[in-house]
Order: sequence, then C-alpha cells, then structure tokens
Amino acid sequence: MKKISYTCILFFCLAAAAFAQTKERTRFFLEGIDFYKAGKYSEASESFQKIADSGVENGKLYYNLGNAYLKSGKLGPAILCYEKALRLIPHDPDLKFNHAYAVSKVKDDKGEKSVNIFRILFFWKFLLDAALIRWLALGFNALFCILVTARLLMRKKIMKTPVILSLILSAVFTLTALYHFYESAYIRRAVILPPEAVIRSGLSGKATELFRLQEGTTVRIEQEKEEYFRIYFSEGKIGWIPKKDTGVI
Repeated sequence: MKKISYTCILFFCLAAAAFAQTKERTRFFLEGIDFYKAGKYSEASESFQKIADSGVENGKLYYNLGNAYLKSGKLGPAILCYEKALRLIPHDPDLKFNHAYAVSKVKDDKGEKSVNIFRILFFWKFLLDAALIRWLALGFNALFCILVTARLLMRKKIMKTPVILSLILSAVFTLTALYHFYESAYIRRAVILPPEAVIRSGLSGKATELFRLQEGTTVRIEQEKEEYFRIYFSEGKIGWIPKKDTGVI
C-alpha cells in the first residue's frame, strides 16, 4: 500500500507541475500576441522565446518568433527561427514567403555555389518533405515487390516496363530518404546571429582574422571544439567562430 500511495503522490506532483508549466506557456503566448499587435516586437520576441526555451518545438511558434525578430530588426535570429519552422511545417506558404524575404536581406552572397546545381538535379528533395519521401519510398518498394511477385506467379515475361519503372522510383526515393537521415544526423548548419561576425584561423580572439560574415548568413558546421565551431562558408572560406555568434538550426 505504501508503494501505491507514493506512486499516487508522485503522479499528482508531476501532473500539477505539468499544468503549471502549460499555464505559464499559455500566458507567455498570449503576452507575445498582445505585444506583437501593439507593435512592441522586442517584447513579443522575448515572450515567444521563453516558450521555445522551455522545450517547446512547434512550427507556428518558430514562425511567430521569427516574425517578431524580423520586425524588431534582428535578421539573424529571425532566419534561424524560420529555418527551424521549415523543418516542422515545410509547406506553409506564409512561412516560405517570409523566409525568402528575410534571406533576401542577407548581405553576404550565397556561399556554396554548387547548391544551385544540386537543387536542379535533385529537385524532388526540395519540393517534398522528408516524411512524404519516406512514404513514397515504402510505397514504391511495396509496388515493386507486388509486380515482381505477380510476374513470377504468371510465369510470363509481361509487365517488364512497370517493374523496371517501380524499381527505379523505389531506388530514387529510398536513397533520398537515406540522405535525409544522413543530413539530419551528421550535417549541421548554423546561422550568424550578430550584425557581423569575425571568422579566425584558430580558437582565440587573437588568432588571425580570415574574413567576416553578416547576420543571417547560413554556414555549415564542420567541427566543434571548446567554445568554437569550425565553419565552412564557401571554397577557401573556412575558419573558427565562437559558438555564441551562431544559432544551430
């Protein structure tokens, strides 16, 4: 009986804590909406940021937070929030429009020139979200198995074209799904947050300055050491930047 009593007490304590946290998040959200409507965009971003800092990952939250940052003139944090939102709600038209508008305000040129060619050759990766690509991979694999089984049972050389086509499509979407997994697990990107960040040759503020990047610029993280990231921007533009100057997507 004691064990049951302790379990009940623990359950009610956890439930009360969860209720209090939900109530607090709701208050911050309503405050953020009121601040945004009143044109107090810095205060709105602070309220929305408190919800994000509490562990909530929601596409609409990041979208609203990005809007508040953009209105308050913080381009770097705005693009970071839009990028996070795109991972969760990639097909939201308002989000895509605002993200494109914010990116157009970035002063640095596009770093990785090869990305444009990659987008053309593998356009479906950027048109379809990761979840849909996984379902298409499963669907075409299942279709391929069904067609092969039917062909073997009929013992006739028919349906050759559908079998080959389903095999090609299953291979394409399976490999794309695997690349999505690899990209999310091993390729990290970050956004420059301050108005200007200095990229240096080593892990020190006294190391040689290599180049500078402006707020909102997206870079690829290649290595992490102490309080620094080694980032790649473009061919010949690689160096170290303090973690505090970046926001990991």
